[in-house]
Amino acid sequence: MTGDSDRRRRTNLALLVLVPAAVVTGLFANTIGRDWPIDPAVIHALVGFAVAAMAPWKSVVIARGARRRRPSRWASYLLLTLVASTLASGLVHATDAVTRIGPLTVMQIHVGGGLIALAMLALHYRSHPVKRKASDLGRRTFLRTAGIAGIATAIWAGWEKSLALAGSVGADRRFTGSHERSSFDPSGMPVTQWFDDRIQRIDRDAWSVTIDGVGYGIGEIAAVGRETISAILDCTSGWYSEQNWEGVRLDRLVDPGSARSIEVRSATGYARRFPIRDLDRLWLVTHVSGEPLSAGHGFPARIVAPDRRGFWWVKWVVGIRTSDLPWWIQSPFPLT
Repeated sequence: MTGDSDRRRRTNLALLVLVPAAVVTGLFANTIGRDWPIDPAVIHALVGFAVAAMAPWKSVVIARGARRRRPSRWASYLLLTLVASTLASGLVHATDAVTRIGPLTVMQIHVGGGLIALAMLALHYRSHPVKRKASDLGRRTFLRTAGIAGIATAIWAGWEKSLALAGSVGADRRFTGSHERSSFDPSGMPVTQWFDDRIQRIDRDAWSVTIDGVGYGIGEIAAVGRETISAILDCTSGWYSEQNWEGVRLDRLVDPGSARSIEVRSATGYARRFPIRDLDRLWLVTHVSGEPLSAGHGFPARIVAPDRRGFWWVKWVVGIRTSDLPWWIQSPFPLT
């Protein structure tokens, strides 16, 4: 019995580490827009498969708990369901075979399930604390961890190979895990916005953008001179699209002075703060593929921020101002 108890304890302890690690690596992968030597999305997938690899051991733990008929067993079942649906939705997203289930996108189910599972995990282990032992940091634990990592890597490699052999479009997804949508065809590019934002219908002639207290209309922005930049919009909802954007680089509009950051604000109140060093890598664009932006894509003007994920590409821009605050004085993801 002591051996069984110890195995259950180690299984629960492993999941207590792996599930939060899956959520953290997923959020990190959903933030990064630049291709790194080791892709965060791959690390996230490996951790996810490691959670799946723990299923045989955890199923034994759940079965024992079910036989005891504890009231808390329903919380365990709910946690199991959340973890399973999160893993399944991640695999479905990778194939790109299904993009929506009811009113939600597959990516929304994946992210939402992971976050709720993390909250449930915290509640579960608060009522069922896992005791740690000095032996948990020993050689045997290291070998078990290496074994789980090896199994997860083998599952991941097999999954990726199967996508390629099946000719799935998922085999060609970007390093962020996103799938291509209507590159160089703006009319087919998806329209998304952050949480409670709504598409803005703005009168071209009435619109202006205030840059450090000075207002500029559409004609004055155009007079600065328009240049074309080919850049990939990589949305956190799981798609990317490369387009030829046309507009003005921000260092031609903004005097940085001694500022440390620059804040860009939308007509909806949505805002993001960029490091001042990025001025020559940000564009205020008014056109895409030679045509004015559509309302859904940010008309009259939006930000194009190459190598940053879509939530940095502020739409319906009405304000730009320099600041003495550092750029990181904001939430990693917008909260509204």
